[in-house]
Amino acid sequence: MKLYRKGPHTVFDLKYHLVWTTKYKKPVLTGRIGTRVRDLIREICATYSVQIIRGHVSKDHVHLFISIPPQLSVSRIAQYLKGKTSRKILQENPKLNKSFWGKHFWSRGYFTATSGAITDEMIMHYIEHQDDDELKRGDNFTVLDVS
Repeated sequence: MKLYRKGPHTVFDLKYHLVWTTKYKKPVLTGRIGTRVRDLIREICATYSVQIIRGHVSKDHVHLFISIPPQLSVSRIAQYLKGKTSRKILQENPKLNKSFWGKHFWSRGYFTATSGAITDEMIMHYIEHQDDDELKRGDNFTVLDVS
């Protein structure tokens, strides 16, 4: 059985794959810095009730597979993760300021994709067949006709 997460007045399963890279794809996420980035990501996720399903810190990018609560947008969690880790890493490692001038540790933007147990086709089929006996077909956004 699927494990749904629960919040106040909600039951949800919102999973995202996030990927972002270091500025100029510099391979600095190794050893102590890579471990520190991982630890900071864990702290930030715990603060915002984000569950890390799987993660990986490569030498020049980070992969995260996370479950986020519905009140938190994926863009907001990406902002928190990139912003707070960047500030801390550059603060704790002054030598990196020469390579990452302008207080930008991460490159602009990120990749994200959703994940789920059902496909788009299954959702469309489910919606299309609601109140099957009463619906008129031909439109992709139907209304039950009770007249």
